[in-house]
Amino acid sequence: MTKAELIDAIAANGDYSKKDAEKALKTVVDTITASLTKGEKISLVGFGTFEVKERAAKTAINPRTKETINVPAKKVPTFKAGKGLKDAVAE
Repeated sequence: MTKAELIDAIAANGDYSKKDAEKALKTVVDTITASLTKGEKISLVGFGTFEVKERAAKTAINPRTKETINVPAKKVPTFKAGKGLKDAVAE
């Protein structure tokens, strides 16, 4: 599903205009992004949890040149599905 299809689904299922559905989706995404940027954890009971995890530095090998390269530590966003979402998908 694309962003446009998601906006159409929100508009149809929630009885909103497409403009209001797009604004609501943008607000949700921007709020989640801002919270993760601050290092906060977002937990939506029954759906899942968004959080930022620290990925340690490591060494890797360039498959083309076989050269060893250092990959620096970084923060990455993660999502862990909740029980309600897992159960809905499993059916």
